[in-house]
Amino acid sequence: MFDLAITGNNIITPDGMGKAAVLIRDGRITDVAPALPAAAVARIIDIQDLVLMPGITDPHVHINEPGRTEWEGFETATRAAIAGGVTTLVDMPLNASPVTTTVAAFEEKLRVAERQLHAHCGFWGGVVPGNENEVPGLIAAGVLGFKAFLTHSGINEFPNVTSADLDKVMPLLAMHQLPLLVHCELSTRRAPLLNGYSRSYAHYLASRPHQWEDEAIALVIQLCEQYRSPVHIVHLSSAASVAQIRDAKKRGLPVTAETAQHYLYFNAEDIADGQTLLKCAPPIREKANNEQLWAALQEGVIDFVATDHSPATPALKEMDSGDFLRAWGGIASLQLALPALWTAARKRDIPLTAMARWLCEAPPRLPGLQQRKGKIAPGYDADLVAWDPEAAFTVTPESLHHKHKITPYLHETLYGVVKQTWLAGQLVYNNGAFPLSHTGQIIKR
Repeated sequence: MFDLAITGNNIITPDGMGKAAVLIRDGRITDVAPALPAAAVARIIDIQDLVLMPGITDPHVHINEPGRTEWEGFETATRAAIAGGVTTLVDMPLNASPVTTTVAAFEEKLRVAERQLHAHCGFWGGVVPGNENEVPGLIAAGVLGFKAFLTHSGINEFPNVTSADLDKVMPLLAMHQLPLLVHCELSTRRAPLLNGYSRSYAHYLASRPHQWEDEAIALVIQLCEQYRSPVHIVHLSSAASVAQIRDAKKRGLPVTAETAQHYLYFNAEDIADGQTLLKCAPPIREKANNEQLWAALQEGVIDFVATDHSPATPALKEMDSGDFLRAWGGIASLQLALPALWTAARKRDIPLTAMARWLCEAPPRLPGLQQRKGKIAPGYDADLVAWDPEAAFTVTPESLHHKHKITPYLHETLYGVVKQTWLAGQLVYNNGAFPLSHTGQIIKR
């Protein structure tokens, strides 16, 4: 007896895309068959020509709760996630208050998240100067890995580390084979002054040159080689670093990298002065650079794509003044993870199976969830998304479930409409409706 069978003509499995029946029992995929079996099935859903993928995993999300819930929060972030087919996300340790750099702060975050989750949610711990004694306790408490900044994070409670700080924690992370996620910018060179040019995107871009990233990535690779501790480069924007990441991988170092949708969708040449919704760090670079990121993603040097969903209030984004100096650096896009990437990918004749690889299959490896998440195969969690790659929609404030309806994708026409999302075999999103709520689970190591 199966609880559910989902049939369709475009089911993406590890073997490719084709006609299949996905058989589900007790929240897990028990079989993927060419047709419905003779065994009894309690419920059958035929999605016909929609694409069925594993649920998306986004391991780079800033939810900001507790302490800065006015920026986002678990309720709105995870609701937006399942509306976009994101079934599992991992919350970053900064922006909450207190930041997740102590066991006590982690326990407080768990208490707040409980009963608010519409999607499954895990958590990264934070590494900051002086908290090395908290790291063993955070590991024991169940964080999935750790995040550190090599430049100012934007949050005073989460200061950047130096290589001396990382020397204290990387041996322990190597022992447990837990990843260290690193924001790679070293602000060692004097940046061009922006005085008088605060609305100019060109001047903001020049203020965070690609050399900041390249030098930071070189340091991270050096530390990875020294300690053999897994390191992950978040939101890669400098294509000049692709060669050194490729070389590190060829040498067998445990180095992985992600880029973000906004580096693949937008180009610096198209960003108007005062358009602070597009401010992020590292910045969105020129078209030629971003085309090289696409090539590195297709080659496999870049492992996957994650949103770096970093929402803020309209006031913090300085939407009225257009001041890049004062605006919060972050892009809200969690709900749009799939259509933003697919809209840019389809222009390059990239196959649908690549969406499953970059959004579903590869991301769970970073937090160690690859045995449960990311494939339509027997034994995997029945977290699934059905979507129409040929359907287009215009992003409007009314269509967004984020707390604040602001994103640089507003009024953009995107392809790829999410129709249905399943969590553990239960339909939690259905053509704009939410038939079940708060079925997401906390994920701990």
